[in-house]
Amino acid sequence: MSAPDNRQVKRILALLVTATLALTTQVVTTGAADAAPPGTPTAATARTYLATLTVAASTHTTTYDRELFPHWSTVSGSCNTRETVLKRDGSGVVTDSACASASGSWYSVYDGATWTAASDVDIDHMVPLKNAWISGAWAWTTAERENFANDLTNPQLLAVTDNVNQSKGDKAPDSWVPPLTSYHCTYARQWIKVKYVYDLTVTSTEKSKLTSMLATC
Repeated sequence: MSAPDNRQVKRILALLVTATLALTTQVVTTGAADAAPPGTPTAATARTYLATLTVAASTHTTTYDRELFPHWSTVSGSCNTRETVLKRDGSGVVTDSACASASGSWYSVYDGATWTAASDVDIDHMVPLKNAWISGAWAWTTAERENFANDLTNPQLLAVTDNVNQSKGDKAPDSWVPPLTSYHCTYARQWIKVKYVYDLTVTSTEKSKLTSMLATC
């Protein structure tokens, strides 16, 4: 059997970290006001990562199905990934017995809006599931796609204004960026980190846009 390549090693490590987190996460009733996912690299590190990403055209563009990425998996007890991110990114979050967010407030880094109802907040996949599919995830196992869709250890999941998230859809940065320009640097760094960790490709226009966004840092 041949030794695993870098892509396989990255995926295996990501799976192990997420599995460990699922076993050790404790449910809390009041969310911390982190307002940011973990693992956002510095601009210098993001530039290094971007330079290593493979530039390639999108593939398998007609075969994507959201159901190929099992999401909002159970993290602990009755808490799934969505509720876990709502507690992480919110302030003063109180949950009911089913782990649903009953009250709290959420600041959306994409547009600067603050919401007091969880129903006004979506959990955005930094790199959308379809974008992941067409840049390499089509070759993954279902377990690997589930790990990606529920990744709490990298800057892949953010609580943001629902209609802003819907306007993003499955677009890459060359087609959509957050309305709040002051977040563009961070957005580029987070996008690049996720693509790097999962060894996903970027298109030439995507890389060009990310490069210009990093220039604002």
